[in-house]
Amino acid sequence: MVLSPSFGGRGIGPQRSANGRADRWTDLKGQVHRKLLSSVNTETLKLISKERLRVEIGNAVEQLLLQENIPMTLPERDRIIEEILDEVLGLGPLEPLLKDPTITDILVNNSHKVFIERAGVLLRTPVQFKDEKHLLHIIEKVVSAVGRRIDEANPVVDARLADGSRVNAVIPPVALDGPAMSIRRFGGCVLTNEELIKNQTLTTSMLDLLGACVEARLNMVICGGSGSGKTTLLNALSRFVPETERIVTIEDTAELKMQQRHVVRLETRPANIEGQGAINQRDLVINALRMRPDRIMVGEARGPEALDMLQAMNTGHDGSLTTIHANSPRDCFHRIETMVMMANMGLPERVIRQQISSALQVVIHLTRLHDGSRKVTNITEVTGLDEEEGVTVQEIFAFERTGLAVGGRVTGRFRATGVRPHFLERLRACGIHLPAQTFSEVVEVR
Repeated sequence: MVLSPSFGGRGIGPQRSANGRADRWTDLKGQVHRKLLSSVNTETLKLISKERLRVEIGNAVEQLLLQENIPMTLPERDRIIEEILDEVLGLGPLEPLLKDPTITDILVNNSHKVFIERAGVLLRTPVQFKDEKHLLHIIEKVVSAVGRRIDEANPVVDARLADGSRVNAVIPPVALDGPAMSIRRFGGCVLTNEELIKNQTLTTSMLDLLGACVEARLNMVICGGSGSGKTTLLNALSRFVPETERIVTIEDTAELKMQQRHVVRLETRPANIEGQGAINQRDLVINALRMRPDRIMVGEARGPEALDMLQAMNTGHDGSLTTIHANSPRDCFHRIETMVMMANMGLPERVIRQQISSALQVVIHLTRLHDGSRKVTNITEVTGLDEEEGVTVQEIFAFERTGLAVGGRVTGRFRATGVRPHFLERLRACGIHLPAQTFSEVVEVR
């Protein structure tokens, strides 16, 4: 039996060119799996050590090979043992992908189409599930591990893996082509300042400015599209928060990795089967105000909690950060207005805009470019409120695209607009002095 040599440096499984042999491989794994489950129950399997389980699976494989008279080399035998271990203890065919640190997204469209994102580029993998039932079993395994259920009555579920990866699963009747699953993975460590600059996400001067804003307790919003790197940047900026401050994080699905010791992490809870017991982000923001926080970090504002967040920023909890889905800094303000209106408080637009203009000082916009790179494309200061234009802003830094290099890499330049922000006085009052050339810098990206 010929094994696929590698996929991104890792073995994936049998080549599908020899369909008969691949089917026999699948059948053999299924037989060993069933034999193992019939000899010990599922709860017992959880208590058995991985090495003991490996021996049990090895014995079952040997017996079946003898019974069926199937020739198999030692490497093939070891591989089938590993795959069955993945089925029993992990997520089956997805385990090799989950072990690859270069993969940021695993996208299962159906049982026979699995894509990954690596370095911002989508690639199809040879990974397949046996059938829809097999995929559904893996989904149920993920969901049940966090105390939730997925069925026709609840066909959409968000969950989290043990390593913190975020999982979204959808099954029929909502998913028309069979069960589907998306896994958004998060690195085991927060990107360092040097890595952000090396990746050309932003420049040294931009990072120095943002770090100074965090240190001086300016309220900041990080906006951008899905997968643009908002959470990654928020995690990185959190290292500028002094160790003496108490941080409360609020998220739908926990993915923030604060760099301080004094952190309280809160996560929403969905309703139970009876439709009771739900705790949303607004409930958590209100509760966080009673927890004596120095800063509140909302992983992503997406609903009426935006009103309570603004009020917290306006009532002494400055230095707070949050992320928002938006296509531009201007769209960010429109999104916040819409979310505040979702609170059904009947506030007029002008009052909402006053809240926004007084609460926020800095808006950072990120973009994922078509070559897969992430860039801070705008750093904008909120300057006030205008009767006609609404919230007024001035751009401090911008990324300008100039073309494409060989291989499709986006070229351009980070450019300081020359505008000196009004909050410089606040930075100086905190003992932070930025060099004058910060606001005249131009850095080429090739």
